Formats: sequence, C-alpha cells, structure tokens
Amino acid sequence: MVLGFSIALIIFSALMILLVLLHKGKGGGLSDMFGGGAMSTGGGSAVAERNLDRITIVVGLGWFACIVVLSLVLKYKS
Repeated sequence: MVLGFSIALIIFSALMILLVLLHKGKGGGLSDMFGGGAMSTGGGSAVAERNLDRITIVVGLGWFACIVVLSLVLKYKS
C-alpha cells in the first residue's frame, strides 16, 4: 500500500511540475504553443489557460490527498 501511494505521489509530483511550467507568465509561456495565445472575447484569460488552471487544480488536489493518505498510512503502520 505504501509503495502504491509512493508511486502515485511521484507521478502527481511530475505532473505538477509539468503543468506549472506550461502556465503563462508575464511574458507568455509554453501554453501559447498549444493555442493559448488567442484571447477570449470577455477580455479574460484564454480558454487553454483556463483549462490548464482547472487541470492543475485537480492534479494539485490529488497530490495533496496522496500526501495526506501516505502520511496516515505510515503513521498507523504497526
């Protein structure tokens, strides 16, 4: 069980690094390569950037949950 959550944590961590690097900074980001350069009509962020935000939040929640479960499993493993 510990091995499974450890592997999941490594995968979530790698995904978080990748997703954060894809985000647009002040001068643009890698998300522009995937269609994030076109602005929406509402004046907000591009559709690709909003979807990237949502995916990053979901992966971040999974990463956090994996850390909590792994710590509880290691604490009560006796």
